[in-house]
Amino acid sequence: MITALIAIIVAVIALAAGFFLRKMMTEARISSAESDVEKLRADAAKEIETMQRTAQVEAREEAQRLREEVEAELKERRAEILKGEQRLEDKDKVTADREKDIQRREQSIADREQNAKKVGEELQQALEDQRRQLERISGLSSTQAKELLMKQVEEEARYDMAKIIRSVEEETRRESERRARNILSLSIQRTAANHAAETTVSVVPLPSDEMKGRIIGREGRNIRALENISGIDVIIDDTPEAVVLSGFDGVKREIARLTLTKLLSDGRIHPARIEDTYKQAKAEVEKAILEAGEQATLEANVHGVPENLVKLLGRLKYRTSYGQNVLAHSLEVSHLAGIMAAELGANTKIVRRAGLLHDIGKAVDHQVEGTHADIGANLAKKNRESQAISHAIEAHHSDIEPQTVEAVLVQAADAVSAARPGARRDSLESYIKRLESLEDIAVSKKGVEKCYVMQAGREIRVMVKPGEIDDAEAALLSREIAKEIEKQLDYPGQIKVTVIRESRATEYAK
Repeated sequence: MITALIAIIVAVIALAAGFFLRKMMTEARISSAESDVEKLRADAAKEIETMQRTAQVEAREEAQRLREEVEAELKERRAEILKGEQRLEDKDKVTADREKDIQRREQSIADREQNAKKVGEELQQALEDQRRQLERISGLSSTQAKELLMKQVEEEARYDMAKIIRSVEEETRRESERRARNILSLSIQRTAANHAAETTVSVVPLPSDEMKGRIIGREGRNIRALENISGIDVIIDDTPEAVVLSGFDGVKREIARLTLTKLLSDGRIHPARIEDTYKQAKAEVEKAILEAGEQATLEANVHGVPENLVKLLGRLKYRTSYGQNVLAHSLEVSHLAGIMAAELGANTKIVRRAGLLHDIGKAVDHQVEGTHADIGANLAKKNRESQAISHAIEAHHSDIEPQTVEAVLVQAADAVSAARPGARRDSLESYIKRLESLEDIAVSKKGVEKCYVMQAGREIRVMVKPGEIDDAEAALLSREIAKEIEKQLDYPGQIKVTVIRESRATEYAK
């Protein structure tokens, strides 16, 4: 018990001693730390003071540097301002000198104007005196003299103009004719087409004259049935072993010809058989029309033509114009225009296509109102042909003015194909009327004595009175006659106008 108490007392004492010892150690550490802090604080204060002094020195140096820079800049600006002021003073001086010079010039101009006005008045007075003297000497008034002078000047100018026009026209004509002749001759030599074609009748040969009665039938029922279904007149006359089919529609006439040929081969001729055979012939002709159109596009080297236009092209195989087969004519125009386009550097594809389709309107011109050029242009537009193609078709007969080189070439190729010798048959009445019109145009001109139309209307030679028409006026007269012919007449190709002025001197030896 006592031992335990002693142990407790010892432990309490030990704890108290440790506590005091630890407290003393802690206080010693705190004191040491406080002394370190004070030391650090003193060092920091010294360092801050050193930095402040350094910064003040640097600030003073920077301020001094800036002050020096500002002073230098101000010095430069003052110098520039002084220079500017000096330049302004110099400019003011120059301006003042210029103003004085301008004033002197204005004064000089005013003096000159006054002097010129005075001289002009004197000159006007002198001219007036001269005019009065001239009127007194010549016996003509100023108006009469002016008219006489203007007339003389006009005659001289007209004569000079005629000579210049004649020279330029001759040179231009020679060059243009040479080039055109080369191109056309090359095109025509490389293109050849048949021209003969049936017009309104087709002849069907018969094995014997006995077949005429069978074609007519009992009381004419067979021939009536054939005419009613085909729309073609069947002419049976005294012509031996032949029947004539007459009609303006070439397609219908071909169907009727094929129908009658099949009936003659079969030998059975009656209304029912005629109707069946007509349907077969119609189908064959429609097939032939399509084949003819496709063949034409191949020959013309034109691709992508719509089927509707191909069929219409095929129908042109059975269409004629002045005796010329229209499909053959269209192919020829396509070839001619393509060759000329290649020579001139134009678009050959457009020209060949437009040349092939230029008369497409003739396939339906008996069904649609309007000219075949307008109809053809509308058909081209409906089938989505290009504007260049439809324009060339519409302008190939000058219904509208050609706007492209391709349209002009198609127009020229059409005229060449139509004017080729033997291409078309012209009626005697229209031929004589054209010749008379040519003579009337030439004779109506002043100074014309006689005129002769030559080469089937391709050339007109005009004889003039040499006392009334000189060489220069002869050149003008030929131009006037040519322009009048172009304005009044329609004709294929071209007409050459030649004015002949002949002077004769006669003397007798006695």
